[in-house]
This record gives sequence, structure tokens and C-alpha cells, in this order.
Amino acid sequence: MNNQTYVSENAKNNKFKHHTIHMYTAKVSDFGASRLIPVDQTQITTLVQGTLGYVDPQYFQTSQLTEKSDVYSFGVVLVELLTGQMPVSFARPEAQRNLSSYFILAMQQDHLSQILEPGLANEGNREQLKAVADLAMRCLRFRGEKRPTMKGVVLELAGSRGIDKHCWNQVNYEEAVGLLDEPLDLYTAESSSRVNRHSDMPTRQYSNHNSTTFSLDFPR
Repeated sequence: MNNQTYVSENAKNNKFKHHTIHMYTAKVSDFGASRLIPVDQTQITTLVQGTLGYVDPQYFQTSQLTEKSDVYSFGVVLVELLTGQMPVSFARPEAQRNLSSYFILAMQQDHLSQILEPGLANEGNREQLKAVADLAMRCLRFRGEKRPTMKGVVLELAGSRGIDKHCWNQVNYEEAVGLLDEPLDLYTAESSSRVNRHSDMPTRQYSNHNSTTFSLDFPR
């Protein structure tokens, strides 16, 4: 690819998970299962791949990767934040091994308070926690067309938390949301990655260990 080549395509990541999200910076660090598709297409057929617990269940049936597959994966991340649990764990009882299924069942039975991470359950804003849990439920819907868009997810999260209380208040929020509608400039992305590799600035990243407690940073 030379300097005059630009590709306007959509990126379907299919590897949204908490390990690949760099906090406070709009980056996804692992594109191992990513695909670029033309802007006039909404899905691509590919071999099933991804991380157990995060993969869109429809993807296993159809091998079709869509933007709503990323929405599902992001929904799993929201559930991790709410519960402080890993998406799959064989240390849990059989009915709870798949966190998404366990979360959906708990929500249907109105048992959200029983599965929340203890710190959030005791000190979090209940109204905001319920709003995020409801959003996660919509992200985890089996049929992709029933899930919200990523732009809708961003707007809803911003509305439930109050964007002025988030560290993103130092940037133009409307401009940031607008980026969700813009096609990927592959050359620019590649150039930026080269710059980032030579940068001395540290990157803040969360990693999940057994003792990790997640927080949605709700006002106390």
C-alpha cells in the first residue's frame, strides 16, 4: 500500500473483550479476528473464531460476522463490569459457567442485585446500575437485528452516567460520537499504529485476575 492508497471499509472486530480495551483511550489492541468489509455490506462470511464467552451465538450458526457481533461482545464486557466475573468459568456451578446466560436468567427473574459485584451493589447508584444492566440485556439479544447499534450504546451510556463526570470531558464528545459513523481510513490507521509503537507515553490497561474488582465509576 502506498501513500496514495486509501480504503474506505468497515472493520468488524469480533474480539471485543476487557483485555483489549485500553481505558480512557479509544483503542482496541487485539485485531486477531478482525475483518474489513466494503461500506455497502453489513456482514461477511468467515470461519468461526473468537474468544470463548464473547462470541456472538449467531456467529456459530451462520459464520456471518456483522457489526452487531461486536455489540454482543461489548454486552459481555458490560456484564463483566457489573458482576466482576469472568465470561466463562468452570469453577462456577454448571448453570453459571456461561456468564451471559446466567446474567440473562437473573435479569428475567429480577435478581440483578444478587449478581452485582459487591462494591457496586453496596455503594453504586441503583438507577444507573439498572440502566446499564438493561442495556447489556439488549446487547445480548440472540438475534443481531434486535440489538442496538454501537453508536446507540455509546449515547445511552453517556446519558446514564453523565458525560461531564467522565474523563472524556476533555475532548469534543459530539466529534467522538461522529467518528462512529465514519468509514475506516486504513492508511491513517496504519500510520497511527506506527507512531504509537514509537511513543514513550504509557498506556493504561486493565487486566483481569482472580482478585480484580471491576468498577463502573458510578458517582457515590
